[in-house]
Amino acid sequence: MEHDLSLTALAELRRPRPYPAVSVLTPTHRRDPYNAQDPVRLRNAVTEAKKRLETDPAVPRERRAEVARQLDRALTEVDLTHTEDGLAIFAAPGEHQVWTLTRSVPERVVLSDTFLTRNLVAARVAERPFWVLSVSADRVTLWSGGADRVAEDHTCGFPLIRNPENFDPERQERIGDPPGTFRDERTRRFLREADTAMHAVLREHPRPLYVTGKRAALSLLWELGGVAKSAVHIPHGGLAHGTPEAVWRAVRPVVDAETRRSAEEVLRELASARGRRNFAAGADELWQSALAGRVRLLAVEENCQVTVRDAGDHLVPAESGDPDAREDIVDEIVERCLETGAEVRFVPDGTLGDANGIAGVLRY
Repeated sequence: MEHDLSLTALAELRRPRPYPAVSVLTPTHRRDPYNAQDPVRLRNAVTEAKKRLETDPAVPRERRAEVARQLDRALTEVDLTHTEDGLAIFAAPGEHQVWTLTRSVPERVVLSDTFLTRNLVAARVAERPFWVLSVSADRVTLWSGGADRVAEDHTCGFPLIRNPENFDPERQERIGDPPGTFRDERTRRFLREADTAMHAVLREHPRPLYVTGKRAALSLLWELGGVAKSAVHIPHGGLAHGTPEAVWRAVRPVVDAETRRSAEEVLRELASARGRRNFAAGADELWQSALAGRVRLLAVEENCQVTVRDAGDHLVPAESGDPDAREDIVDEIVERCLETGAEVRFVPDGTLGDANGIAGVLRY
């Protein structure tokens, strides 16, 4: 199952397909007793997709059978013991993909000429993903972080491990000067390689970066003038050889502080926008502004979900389960804003006060 939505992966998912490109979305649960219903819910959603294929006159018989096979193959790849808060299955002639999401999704089956990506995009932004680069003289480890965890990541050849011929820990111990390690030219070359590799990661997967290591290691990275210049430094050694749990304990207070700082910054921008009268709030007003490409900054509370119905000129509140309801209008707004170049920031619940969970700064 896929989890990390890179810009390249998103572009590939949005590529038009021969009709029908089938999207099956279903909420999942991480813990008992709620996850007991997930297998039944998932099978029912895939069955519904097959029924839609059977009854759609625009789908030729051979293509119908092929897409149904792809759905079955996707179903065998789902590991419900490692799901998060939502699941997306995409199937089209000759291909299928399974994505797990850290944000709940409405139960939906959609047949179109593209896959339904808005929920994946919103989940990625809401998770606020980040990188942690843990540095030592003989190993540099990359960790992928999210809302409540980090995991080791092997993008661009990480972890980088120094050639033993260029590093003699016993000799270093005899010298008794650990900081001297980071004045050694071979160590400088090793960390320069790590810096180059991290540049490649950030080009493909741009995220905030935290760097951990001994102070001497962080000083050398700063001196090299690469990715460390724009990173948040955490002077904590040993994590290049550490566990995900140890890394998470070390970075979590700093990540939480950055999250609070970011939310305060968003509130200042929103307050300023109110004074200039280029402020918008609520799903209907933001949807209209997003369609017009007017949103410069969108702020969304983490668990904001608004169910609406399109009444022509405006969106009006609707009940969940209404056949005309759009249960993921917030995710639609998020994706539309991103498509038009807006900055999207998720903030803790309750941050936006009377804005009903969603607010924005308009371009004009």
